[in-house]
Amino acid sequence: MNGDGRGAPAGRDRRSGSDAMPIQVTIIGAGLAGTECAFQLAQRGIFIRLIEQKPLARGPAQQPDGPQMAELVCSNSFRSRALSNAVGLLKEEMRRCRSLIIAAADASAVPAGGSLAVDREAFAAEVTRVIGAHSKIDVISDRVTRIPDSRPLVLATGPLTGGELAEDLARLIGREQLAYYDAISPIVSDASIDKKSVFKASRYGKGGDDYLNCCLNEAQYLAFVNALQEADRVDRRPFEDERYFEGCLPIEVLAERGLRTLAFGPMKPVGLIDPRSGKRPYAVVQLRQENQAATAWNMVGFQTRMRHADQKRVFALIPGLEKAEFERFGSVHRNTFIDAPKLLDETLAFKTRGDLFLAGQITGVEGYVESAASGLCLGILLAEKLKGLTPRPPPATTALGALLAYLRKPSDDFQPSNITWSMFPSLAEKVLGKRNRREALARRALSDLQNWLNNRDPNLAL
Repeated sequence: MNGDGRGAPAGRDRRSGSDAMPIQVTIIGAGLAGTECAFQLAQRGIFIRLIEQKPLARGPAQQPDGPQMAELVCSNSFRSRALSNAVGLLKEEMRRCRSLIIAAADASAVPAGGSLAVDREAFAAEVTRVIGAHSKIDVISDRVTRIPDSRPLVLATGPLTGGELAEDLARLIGREQLAYYDAISPIVSDASIDKKSVFKASRYGKGGDDYLNCCLNEAQYLAFVNALQEADRVDRRPFEDERYFEGCLPIEVLAERGLRTLAFGPMKPVGLIDPRSGKRPYAVVQLRQENQAATAWNMVGFQTRMRHADQKRVFALIPGLEKAEFERFGSVHRNTFIDAPKLLDETLAFKTRGDLFLAGQITGVEGYVESAASGLCLGILLAEKLKGLTPRPPPATTALGALLAYLRKPSDDFQPSNITWSMFPSLAEKVLGKRNRREALARRALSDLQNWLNNRDPNLAL
């Protein structure tokens, strides 16, 4: 191999040595997204050339003696099983689509209460076994340093894509379209906000009453900053240099620069008047509408490395958020991802290069399940495209469809995200109660998913 993924002769199965059909798809990366994508394509009769750098080389987060495929580098949890939880619904949809990753997780599950957690070695071994034994998948060990010429090509190189390959991708799409750090603000559910303690307005009245504003007086502000400075933070990992962008610093880093720094930054009150007092507040936390249905709100500029428990405790000091329920916690960490809404179409292909695809966290999804889900969707849609059919993404009312729709949602500041209920279209009917509403969303999703599966081409349905 020559380091660019072009060295193996196409059309030859390296395991058996026998002549094989020409390889139709090259996939770089045998993580969760890459293996799921390869499996979905292979099960639909597409020959795959799956290139994985291990055991020749390993990424900075990977273990020296870790498994060859589907290594879980952080937690061993795939999160909630409950259908009233968005990620629980996503797993169930993937299960019904015969996902390799979910099947391997189910087979290697360990006791974890209401969550699906796995024996990470048994999980990776099962994925590696299935992929390695598949007659239509040729696994090649090579370190890819530039985007191969092979087409169709899927890049599933993970959130720590770096070095020469990342540089090559940056040259291809434009460096401004590729980010190397997540700066994610928390998202809170609308129903959990105390509306009596907030008011709607935009700064200087521009744009209408677009934001919810949480006001703090001086004593409340100082108590908040002190709690912020004392909060426990997620440790920086060895491969993460603390080189944050000045425009998206963690709020605790800003707080370290002085007690008043936040009041001149993301909590500045300028251009806002509290209608209850007729005066400008001492400090303000602005909440920006996250979805069209206004069921969730983003805490503007509140990216943070605080641990989740401390985020709940510290943010509860903000008037109006005393009982806030978080659909997504804030975070700041190294993570290579593209500006998906500007670059990708509904099949996860580049809009300007229809034979080059992305899957996994590099697209802008967060989490094990979401990464695998993107690979699953890509495998299904690409199989349709290669068979001359019009690809039909899953409905936006499903978790799979909602996740894909998020990657296409126009944004001036696109940031990666886990699956959340705020991504789903609202129900046609009004349903009272958060749990009842989420269960109704899940029922609709599974019904629409089944219709989508039933109406697929029988030659491509598993």
